[in-house]
Amino acid sequence: RTLTTLRGNSQKLDGGAMFGNAPKALWQRWMPADEHNRIDLGCRALLVREPDRNILIETGIGAFFSPELKARFGVQESHHVLLESLAAEGLSDADIDLVILTHLHFDHAGGLLAAWQEGQPPRLLFPNATYVIGKAHWQRALHPHPRDRASFIPELPGLLEASGRLELVDGDFSQALGEAVRFHHSDGHTPGLLLAEIVGPEVIDGQPHGGVVFCADLIPGRPWVHVPITMGYDRNAELLIDEKRAFLEDKLARNVHLFFTHDTQCALAQVTRDEKGRFGTTHEVKELQARSIAA
Repeated sequence: RTLTTLRGNSQKLDGGAMFGNAPKALWQRWMPADEHNRIDLGCRALLVREPDRNILIETGIGAFFSPELKARFGVQESHHVLLESLAAEGLSDADIDLVILTHLHFDHAGGLLAAWQEGQPPRLLFPNATYVIGKAHWQRALHPHPRDRASFIPELPGLLEASGRLELVDGDFSQALGEAVRFHHSDGHTPGLLLAEIVGPEVIDGQPHGGVVFCADLIPGRPWVHVPITMGYDRNAELLIDEKRAFLEDKLARNVHLFFTHDTQCALAQVTRDEKGRFGTTHEVKELQARSIAA
């Protein structure tokens, strides 16, 4: 198996919203804001290539927004950057066999849709892929709460269901993926968030070691590794903090590396913890290009 980072459409979002109750004097040290108080965010996907199949984890925000909404949500490019990134790897969306969706918020699942065209309805891409989504989160997408209704694409669940290629995951493994991908579950950001761990080559005391985990919005980037830092978009910040602490303790103990989708400068890092118990990162890698991971 090899891992390759794929760039998707980028965003600029309000820094205060991205850092919750952390003051600007603190967070601007990590991510400087522009004149509109917005910070730069990536929407990075992960391509897992196996001998007989191609797996894509997330699709980013894509280019499905109308020009008005594109401006509102700070999407920087008008074309579908993820499709361009796939083409650079010699692939099209039709070559993807499985798409893992950590959740269905538009900045993680919008890339499932073709780029916006005036007068045209939303159109689903990846015609040969099985779409893997958490069962609990699927229910949230079907019946969103006012707290995060604006984060969902109303037409997307119907398009996914109509494809006939939808698998809803209720446990730690998916029927389509087998034991190559292990799921961790989180509810603090949104109910039913799936955190996909590409299982590593070692097994110690019955537990896999090594490997890479896609952190999604539990940990959007390096600043959020610090346990108290959460987003204003999180459904339940206190729950998320508890989940994040347990998640990081587990990944530290098993040497599982963290993969960040929104960090523009770092795709992969190893977890550290100092003498005061504060988590951090080391061995930071900006991008991955066909990095091997044993099956």
